[in-house]
Amino acid sequence: MAGGTEVRRRTGGRSARVVAAVHDALNELVAQGNPRPVTVAEIAERAGVNPTSIYRRWGTLEALVLDVEAARLQVNSPIPDTGTLRGDLLAYATRAAKDIARPGGLAFLQAVLGVSEESEPQRSAPLRERGAQIQAMLDRARDRGESALDQTDVLDCILAPIYLRTLFGVGGLTKSRLAVFVDRALAQPPKPR
Repeated sequence: MAGGTEVRRRTGGRSARVVAAVHDALNELVAQGNPRPVTVAEIAERAGVNPTSIYRRWGTLEALVLDVEAARLQVNSPIPDTGTLRGDLLAYATRAAKDIARPGGLAFLQAVLGVSEESEPQRSAPLRERGAQIQAMLDRARDRGESALDQTDVLDCILAPIYLRTLFGVGGLTKSRLAVFVDRALAQPPKPR
């Protein structure tokens, strides 16, 4: 929302049902692969809610899309804990590549790119929790005495090439290619504690 106005959120009961219905509606619409961006009116109609309920809770379509994607990642793609940083990063890269290749995976990224009314801090807010989870995985490895990486190393060296290859239809996201991305991340200079 513009002007720093905070969106008021209710929790539990009817509010939880509205959130679930809106999330489900957006997931269904995006999975259809329609080349044009979905609208708040379409989501509201499918969810059986008034569009004002969506605007009141999320403020913008972009904020809703990011919230749905963050929730989906939380449930469907937990942060791995294999016992080694390389193992964790390979498992994470494999899941990310599989996730974006799933039906609707690229559609969510396109939906995020298709609506950009928010400022950067507002746009990134729903995914900050995911970044914190990635950083916790990296901190766990550092505490074991392994490389001291930052979540931006994972973004730059692993996630960016996965998403760019998928967006541009380059493909080639084999296990050996994902291992190259992981090794590139592991070769980053150590970060201070």
